[in-house]
Amino acid sequence: MQSTTSSLANQMKHRDREMVPRFLVVSMFALMAAALALVAFAQATNRPLEGVHAVTPIVQELSVTLEGTRSTGVAVIDEDGRQLAHSTEDKRGFIDVIWVSVMRERTVQRVEGNAPIRITRQESGHIVLIDDSTGWSIALIGYGKDNVAAFADLLS
Repeated sequence: MQSTTSSLANQMKHRDREMVPRFLVVSMFALMAAALALVAFAQATNRPLEGVHAVTPIVQELSVTLEGTRSTGVAVIDEDGRQLAHSTEDKRGFIDVIWVSVMRERTVQRVEGNAPIRITRQESGHIVLIDDSTGWSIALIGYGKDNVAAFADLLS
């Protein structure tokens, strides 16, 4: 019985070594080294950033406060105290995602309180959220039309 067990153990060792071919492992590390070399070269030569959102003038702005919890959802409150939207409403769940990001940044930077954030529309048409209390901002590009609309509709 022990010889059968030993035979199976040897087969498993051989099989485990062959599950990921060596050339794939070497290729993966070569790709990581190449990416690191490219980044190091770009930093050393002060190459300008590419694919970065171009900042254009703000043409519309709304100051709001995000209030709520993960369990009850997050409300968007304007300066007069009116609720403009809630993350539990249809296609508004992205409000909760942004609230988590804002709260995380405030925690990291040890910012107390619940200061307002600005929802802005730039001349380019992009919607950008800005938290002046931390310097955090996010351009809503590539998040899908429903997610962008959760904030863009508030500016209408």
